[in-house]
Amino acid sequence: MAVRPTYPGVYIEELPSGVRPITAVATSTAAFVGLTARGLDNRAQQLLSWADFERNFGGLAYDSLVSYAVSHFFANGGSQAWVVRVPKPDGVAAAITAADAVTAGNTSLVLTALSRGAWANDVLVDVDFDVPAGDAKAFNLTITDVDTGGVETFPNVTLDNTRSNFVEAVVNDEATGSRMLSVVATPASGPPVETGTVGGVVNLASLANDQSYKLRVTTDVPTSTNVDVTVIEAGETLPSTLVGLCALLERRINLALGAAIPGAAVTCDATADGRIRLRANYSPTLLNGALDATLTLASVAPSALSMLNLAAGQTTVNVAHYRLGKGRAVAAQSAATAGADGSTYPGTADLIGDQLTFTGIYALDRVDAFNLLSIPDATRSDPANPNALNTGLSPNDIWSAGLDYCTSRRAMLLVDPPPTVSSLARAVDWISGGLTAKGPNAVAYFPRIRASDPLDSFKPRLFAPAGVMGGVLARTDSERGVWKAPAGTAEPLRGISGLEVKLTDDENGVLNPLGLNCLRTFPIYGTVPWGSRTLDGADAAASQWKYIPVRRLALMIEESLFRGTQWAVFEPNDEPLWGQLRLNVTAFMQALFRQGAFAGTTPTQAYLVKCDNTTTVQSDVDRGVVNILVGFAPLKPAEFVFIQLQQLAGQTS
Repeated sequence: MAVRPTYPGVYIEELPSGVRPITAVATSTAAFVGLTARGLDNRAQQLLSWADFERNFGGLAYDSLVSYAVSHFFANGGSQAWVVRVPKPDGVAAAITAADAVTAGNTSLVLTALSRGAWANDVLVDVDFDVPAGDAKAFNLTITDVDTGGVETFPNVTLDNTRSNFVEAVVNDEATGSRMLSVVATPASGPPVETGTVGGVVNLASLANDQSYKLRVTTDVPTSTNVDVTVIEAGETLPSTLVGLCALLERRINLALGAAIPGAAVTCDATADGRIRLRANYSPTLLNGALDATLTLASVAPSALSMLNLAAGQTTVNVAHYRLGKGRAVAAQSAATAGADGSTYPGTADLIGDQLTFTGIYALDRVDAFNLLSIPDATRSDPANPNALNTGLSPNDIWSAGLDYCTSRRAMLLVDPPPTVSSLARAVDWISGGLTAKGPNAVAYFPRIRASDPLDSFKPRLFAPAGVMGGVLARTDSERGVWKAPAGTAEPLRGISGLEVKLTDDENGVLNPLGLNCLRTFPIYGTVPWGSRTLDGADAAASQWKYIPVRRLALMIEESLFRGTQWAVFEPNDEPLWGQLRLNVTAFMQALFRQGAFAGTTPTQAYLVKCDNTTTVQSDVDRGVVNILVGFAPLKPAEFVFIQLQQLAGQTS
């Protein structure tokens, strides 16, 4: 009793019930591994829509098979996916070096794109010193992606590595840091030079209303050009604030500059300590993809330089923005490395990756759970010959590694036929002997699909079927349940204009017994999957995991029970524990039975849960083991499949 009674009355105590609900895991989360136009290299990103893919990976790209597969997945009913970008091995990450604002010749920051490719060449980095006093090495960092309009702001970071706001710790943080670039700082140096042209502190009280003020703006892009600007007309009422003065200055400069150089523009803003900052914001066309602009100021009588504290000796002139990749060695910007996509497509080793460094498929080690794996690049065509496999690829090695990985993660591998498999005879050869990676955790579909390509005037193009079928599996799970075969006239392929090969019933009858699922086109119904076997589903194999829904249901039950019985580890290994396990596992299986997941009209016919002294004998108890026996009657075929699970529950000395 938790409460000791000390006075007459009623005492209430809550007692544990032993009920620990087991929740069914998701079954339709897809993972895609391969080349995308942009995105973080070898880091899994979660997507909930096609729009998420466009934001994170740049949308459709003609040479990115993953982009089309993900598009087909969401178009066919998929709702959640993880994507791992595998870049071209000869790609180059854009980078730029920013100089020390205190000591000439020193490096302050090296900024490098997080992923290889030309996408980062238009990423801009801005530095300003509008930070609280007290840290001479502090600054604000703003990162802008010109292509997408994305902006990341990191205020009040510092080169002082003894502080919590050390720029490397903040920007490089995997969870909350930048999604575009990484930073290498030089703590012994000063902060990077502030971007733009920045003057001294302006004294508004010293300005006179009875005279005009002029200055000359010189820009070096596209060629050295001088533009004279009347900042304030004689007799004009002056703005009462520095912000108002900046707005006036920006408007007057842009009127004059835009007339001289169409597409050129300047922004003017007031710093926190009362200075004026000018930045050149030129169009990418005007910059011609290679340069950034610097602005220098000169006197035109009557001069506005002294009035604005922009005279020589008062002004710091730097690049308008640090331009990642396409910058140049000018002002405080130096050692630019242009980003490049590369010309060599990911090969076998790139796609498989390394488990120690979390690359390739092993980047998914950092993902809690996924259920379907697609590797579109495993069967990439040769760009010069669409009917041949691209060099550097060994599909069987990729499929073998993928299948082993899926087996360890209780997921299904979607295997694509190579481009050479374009007829019935070749399909028979491929499934009979050409494909060496086979097992119950893999599934293959034939033939390749034909769909319109938005990047090529919507002309038809051949694609591997894995993306479409991943969406169909996800849609079927959502509408009917994982125990429903993802095939038949109720599961049409969306966004498909046709198939590479039109199969007949007899041809379908040749491939189906070999475990190769066919895609068929029927009048009225359109293109549909017409098979539901795993790659262990050939008749000759006589496997209990012949059918996709049976195998996927078993995987779902295994994963759900694995996660839902973790609480039992280190509990006393005796009848009270066994009784709780029976109660919770039975409740889980009963819920599936009521949803129609099993064959049989009664729970006794549909499933079995056993955990007692017959499954866990004394020798098991002595070894700290508890055994739970779970069986279920799959809808097809109507036979029991037993799964034995072992859960460590208490250790003996």
